[in-house]
Amino acid sequence: MAVLDAFDLTGKTAVVTGGNTGLGEAFAKALVEAGAGVALAARTRERSEEVAEEIQASGGNAIAVDLDVTDPAQVDGMLESVTERLGPVDILVNNAGVCYHRPAAEVPLEEWHDVFDVNVHGLWHCAQAVGRRMIQNGGGTIINIGSISAMIVNRPQWQPAYNASKAAVHQLTKSLAAEWAPHNVRVNALAPGYVKTAMSPVDEPQFRRHWIEDAPMQRYATPEELGPSIVYLASDASSFMTGSILVVDGGYTLF
Repeated sequence: MAVLDAFDLTGKTAVVTGGNTGLGEAFAKALVEAGAGVALAARTRERSEEVAEEIQASGGNAIAVDLDVTDPAQVDGMLESVTERLGPVDILVNNAGVCYHRPAAEVPLEEWHDVFDVNVHGLWHCAQAVGRRMIQNGGGTIINIGSISAMIVNRPQWQPAYNASKAAVHQLTKSLAAEWAPHNVRVNALAPGYVKTAMSPVDEPQFRRHWIEDAPMQRYATPEELGPSIVYLASDASSFMTGSILVVDGGYTLF
């Protein structure tokens, strides 16, 4: 196989949770550009339809599907819809997530539960449901979106629930990779650094000093810069890779 051919996703079906904005939107568009048909699975149907129409207008294949990752019944329903409309799922990108900035002593219980319900339990619901089908179908690829927050304590903001949830994502990635490797199901995680999205106020002065100016590359990423990493993890280009955490952070965690 030629090197560039290993990145080709033609004929593959992908699901991207939270795939209608920010990183998720960039991931979905990258997968489509590599040849996959993509389901944008998110709570906000109107926005998902807008992104799907934009992709279709540029010649890609994308659909919008409703999904609340915290509801296992919705996960099963989403997969049935995607399978009927695009085919069996070959690639899952577990991207949906939430984050709150709050000191540990001030975190209300409902906020802690909300973060874990989406970032950990929701990811688990999707990974388990898709993994079962991939095992039956002979294989597939799951990419969990972790974070450098699983590896460091961010500053100047405190976000204990988010940090702990992403550490759980990294360890779950390794656990599933080890268990499902014999079934030809690869499971890896992408751990982004600071990326300019609505969820990450990288340009605000109180954050820029620590997030950007202290980093080796002294800049933030754009969502589009992470798209190729997702294609790599989703494709045969990473065929001998499972249980890995791919850090893409401009060198931030070097210090």
